[in-house]
Amino acid sequence: MIKADKAEVLWDEHKKNWVVRIQIGEEVIRRACKDAKHDATDDTLRTLAITTASDEGYELPTGTVTITR
Repeated sequence: MIKADKAEVLWDEHKKNWVVRIQIGEEVIRRACKDAKHDATDDTLRTLAITTASDEGYELPTGTVTITR
């Protein structure tokens, strides 16, 4: 697996869902996550980011995930 540099999980007010933004060098991948609720805990959102990155073929260390509420 390729190691991702970092990820950010943020709430998209317009679409009413969480978005995981994964950065690998200059490349950025954005994935909508419609299953997570707006009031999800930080741990849930970190797990969501790691799972999403893994599904895309990237390894994402837990400490590199930022959550923007």
